[in-house]
Amino acid sequence: MELRDIEIFLVLAEELHFGRTAERLHVSKSRVSQVIKKQERRIGGALFERTSRSVTLTPLGNRLREDLRQAYDLINDGIARASAATGGVHGAVRLGVMGALGHEMQPFLEAFTTQYPHCEVTLAEFHFSDPFALLRTGQVDVQLMWLPVREPDLTAGPCLLTEGRVLAVPAASDWARRESMSMEDLGDCTTFEFGPHVPGYWADAMLPRHTPKGRPIPRGPSARTFHEVLALIAAGRVVSPLNEHVTRYYTHPGIAYVPLHDAPPTEWALVWPTARDSPRLRAFTETARSVGPRPVGGSVLV
Repeated sequence: MELRDIEIFLVLAEELHFGRTAERLHVSKSRVSQVIKKQERRIGGALFERTSRSVTLTPLGNRLREDLRQAYDLINDGIARASAATGGVHGAVRLGVMGALGHEMQPFLEAFTTQYPHCEVTLAEFHFSDPFALLRTGQVDVQLMWLPVREPDLTAGPCLLTEGRVLAVPAASDWARRESMSMEDLGDCTTFEFGPHVPGYWADAMLPRHTPKGRPIPRGPSARTFHEVLALIAAGRVVSPLNEHVTRYYTHPGIAYVPLHDAPPTEWALVWPTARDSPRLRAFTETARSVGPRPVGGSVLV
């Protein structure tokens, strides 16, 4: 017997009226009648006495009501406790990511949907050339971004991933034969320009304007997407510090990746509009806070 059929039986046993039962449960009167007839056929006896003027429970129906009421209440109590444990969280969280980091997020996303089984996470890609557009236009709820993020309308939350950096250089260059390079070496290179929609502090966190000793780092042509950056590097026009996960996901015949031994680590954190709030967003960020950061390529511990 399905749970909905049990509910129909119990409500009819309380209302003793097919019309009121149908109205209360938002089903048709014929649906109530069909369910009761099916139950009676299955049990092999009448559950209700029906006349043109009244509906009453038979002794068999009264006994079934007592037995099912206890079981039904236990089921509902269990569902209520489970719902309370998850805060009644349901629906989709729209997460903005850059490139392959969607794959790196999978262990955390699986941990989240395991804890909140009525939720799902959809991914949307954003580009560094306009990093906050999807957040501010409401196309995503939250983004994974490198820190720092210092925007008055955005909240930078828990860090989820950490990683080192490499310098992407043309494969035919002398730099490609180096075992490692330093941030000071960037003073002898040309890097790309982020473009007008990127806050200076956020761009400088990845592509600083000066070396540690204060030498200027020359800027060259601008790029709007990661693949445009790769094309410029392969053509020998620029070099670029990149996050270490590129060595795993983006092999390119014209590019070599050289470790940057003194580059600061990159921290990837969740960022969302401060004014936006929902139970599922709170659940998502609190799950991230409880999981804590992990190295790119590592596993989530929950």
